[in-house]
Amino acid sequence: MDEAYVERVLETVEQIPPGRVTTYGAIAAVVGGGPRQVGTVMAHHGGPVPWWRVVRADGTLPPSHDGRAEAHYEAEGTPQRADGRLIMLEAFWDPADPD
Repeated sequence: MDEAYVERVLETVEQIPPGRVTTYGAIAAVVGGGPRQVGTVMAHHGGPVPWWRVVRADGTLPPSHDGRAEAHYEAEGTPQRADGRLIMLEAFWDPADPD
């Protein structure tokens, strides 16, 4: 995978504020490619960045996160439903309009 693309994805993820999340698709819309490409970058290179802040459009995490994200959400005050899904209307951060 193109190193410049990987860096663009990771730099975007690093900008997500604590307590907020964005989607694979929203990142792809800014950096190019598609949600699956962003997911591939995150799977292979996302360890050093706040990976838990990148979720599916429906507010769920991929199964590979194995419940590790919940502690981060609780510590950051990320809005969640009782079933563990994120409240996207409150938590979503748009990388195309970061302010």
